[in-house]
Formats: sequence, C-alpha cells, structure tokens
Amino acid sequence: MDSRIGYDDDFYAWTQEQARLLREAARERLNTPIDWDHVAEEIEDMGRNDRRAINSHLARIIEHLLKLEFSPASDPRSGWRKSVREQRAAAVDALADSPSLKGHVDLPSAFRRGRGFATDGLGQDRVDEHALPSECPYGLDQLLDEDWWPVNRHDLV
Repeated sequence: MDSRIGYDDDFYAWTQEQARLLREAARERLNTPIDWDHVAEEIEDMGRNDRRAINSHLARIIEHLLKLEFSPASDPRSGWRKSVREQRAAAVDALADSPSLKGHVDLPSAFRRGRGFATDGLGQDRVDEHALPSECPYGLDQLLDEDWWPVNRHDLV
C-alpha cells in the first residue's frame, strides 16, 4: 500500500496504512515510550468502525427498500423513503471520505441483516417472510442512487 495516502483522500486506507507503519516502527524498536501496538490497533479500529457503519447504513437502506417494495400498506411509506434518503446520504458521504471502503462492503451480510429487519416490520402487514428474496435483489449502485426506488408489488407509489 502507498504510504503517501492522505488522511483527507481516503480515511479508511490511511488508517490501515498508519497501523501498518506503526507496527513496522515497533519492530524496529525505536527508543520511545509509545505503546506502538495498541496505538496501531486503535487507529486500525477507527477504520473498521467506518467499515461497519457503511454496512449498517446499507442494511437500513435494504430494510426500507424491501418494505417499500413488498408492503401493501400505504403508511408509513414516507417515513421509509425518508430513512432511505438519510442512510444513502450517510453512506455516500462515508464512501466519499474513504473510497477504498467500497471494496470492503459486505452486501450479503448487509442484506441478511436488512431482510431480517424488514421481515420483523412486514409481519404486521401480514407479508410472509418467504415472499422476500433470499439474496439481495439490489446492486450497490442502486442502493446508493438517490433517484432509484423499487416498484411496489401492490401498485403503491
């Protein structure tokens, strides 16, 4: 990895590179009282937190897109749309700060989580969980596209 990755260019890549460099410095036994391994681990964890946040945003987007697509209820559709917009904005912002995170998106895991959330919510609308897809029907570009929405299976807008 290029050690010239800037903090402002790609935060996630920067955290991973800084952790690697700190561990390398620790192996060289520089004579300083710094707890190199733990400092490296903390910096690395900052990047992992961003990675988890992206996947969490995607799970919420998936949850509400599934509800918008499969629910026969007209309410609370506007709340689901608002949630999707908010989560999309957060995910897009995080990916803009750390473009390398796009390669660390775990869409199958985000889908499993989002589908589980949707199943819980759709149960009150009497939507059978078996009606929902078993694999993510949405691509990452669709999930992040502020203008893309699935078509409702009950002709609701």
